Amino acid sequence: MTDIHQQRVLVLDFGSQYTQLIARRVREAKVYCEIFPYNAGLDKVKAFGPRGIILSGGPSSVYDPGAPLIGLDHLELGVPVLGICYGMQLITHLLGGKVARAVKREYGRAELMLDDESDLLKFIGGTGDSPENKAVVWMSHGDRIEAMPGGFAAIGHTDNSPTAAMADRSRRFYGVQFHPEVAHTPMGAQILKNFLYDICGCTPTWNMASFADYSVGLIKDQVGDGNIICALSGGVDSSVAAALVHRAVGERLTCIFVNNGVLRKGEAERVQQTFSGMGLNLKYVDASGMFLSRLAGVEDPEKKRKIIGNTFIEVFEAEANKIKGVKFLAQGTLYPDVIESVSFKGPSAVIKSHHNVGGLPEKMNLSLVEPLRELFKDEVRELGAELGLPDEIIWRQPFPGPGLAIRILGEVTQERLWVLREADAIVLEEIKRAGLYRDIWQSFAVLLPIRTVGVMGDERTYEGVVALRAVNSRDGMTADWVQLPYELLGIISNRIINEIKGVNRVCYDISSKPPSTIEWE
Repeated sequence: MTDIHQQRVLVLDFGSQYTQLIARRVREAKVYCEIFPYNAGLDKVKAFGPRGIILSGGPSSVYDPGAPLIGLDHLELGVPVLGICYGMQLITHLLGGKVARAVKREYGRAELMLDDESDLLKFIGGTGDSPENKAVVWMSHGDRIEAMPGGFAAIGHTDNSPTAAMADRSRRFYGVQFHPEVAHTPMGAQILKNFLYDICGCTPTWNMASFADYSVGLIKDQVGDGNIICALSGGVDSSVAAALVHRAVGERLTCIFVNNGVLRKGEAERVQQTFSGMGLNLKYVDASGMFLSRLAGVEDPEKKRKIIGNTFIEVFEAEANKIKGVKFLAQGTLYPDVIESVSFKGPSAVIKSHHNVGGLPEKMNLSLVEPLRELFKDEVRELGAELGLPDEIIWRQPFPGPGLAIRILGEVTQERLWVLREADAIVLEEIKRAGLYRDIWQSFAVLLPIRTVGVMGDERTYEGVVALRAVNSRDGMTADWVQLPYELLGIISNRIINEIKGVNRVCYDISSKPPSTIEWE
């Protein structure tokens, strides 16, 4: 089995909001990489065996008390090093140069003058409206390089930063004051490719076809002749995990899909049709009656979540126990889930609890199979396409585990579920019709626990209110509301009010996260 991780690059995290983006850009260049907190330890860095190291940006100054620092020994491993923003300043600080507060802080678009285009900065000049020896970059810093360490030469500058990019080619140390990983640096991807291919000597071998073959071998080795189960939700993560495991073990995988009664319109039927058509051994459990009876009269959102989570565990465990010889549980844990709580302040092994299927492995004494734990979301979608999953699954927007129960403010009843299902279906149908579905992180409807006065025909009405929510996000940790076209909002509002009995008003939520959350409960 070929090791697809043989050529690898390490990103050391110093607290930048863009650290995951650096890793994603490296992966997009088809070079495998991982993120370690800056203080992961030299032995761990050596054991990883990187062909190159990238030092991320960060909010600190190298002179701040408690600033995240590494030792010189991290720079003496004989591999190329690229420092980005704070990472560049850290290289300067460690090697005897001088970092100082900039006379003028530099945030946003800047024009980089190219002083040397022989390696790191080659092929980036003359793009867009820039002349041959200039390129647009994105700055975000309050410090600057006052004096470079010995052996370095400036290879780029801006009006505000005499040393905006520097190189010590003999030791293969490089630094850039700007952020090549963000979209606002148009040729940033080329800069990273120059570092990866020309300086580190990597070749673009990381791709999802190779990953699929590699993972199938790993799953076969781990599972042997054992049986494995997977909690299938119909979302992209669990669906791709199930498809990959199925490729490895075939009929020894049983997928359990639990209808909790708070799914979207037609979702149970779509999931059954999709996966049965793929030849997966799918066990459908309609436990909607049990869930809804336990939710009756409950209005507190946390109680709703606990009821749904605990009931799911109960149902899933009962169904799993009916399958003989089960030793493994497959989950769709992703790389951001693994590193989410590994801050630059120190390593942590905590993974979000909802990715642990409510603690099932501990209760059921099953070994975890997590075939996607090395992948970012965009890579999972690419893998799903490689495995032949339909676009409807691959591009499905995130959907909360408690489902529509936390989009119905107040008590969950059959009548209120019908109203929200119909409204939600209209929202998604019109968002897709407008060609915006893939561009939006989440778009959905919320049923409010209030009624308002309206007029329909010649009659006065006193009916329900639906709120619309559409947000964009990279990882769900922060989110901005989407400025949907007024015409589209009007179409959605008219359809909901005209087609759904019991609703006479539609509102649009223009709150960002923070201070609000994406979901209303």
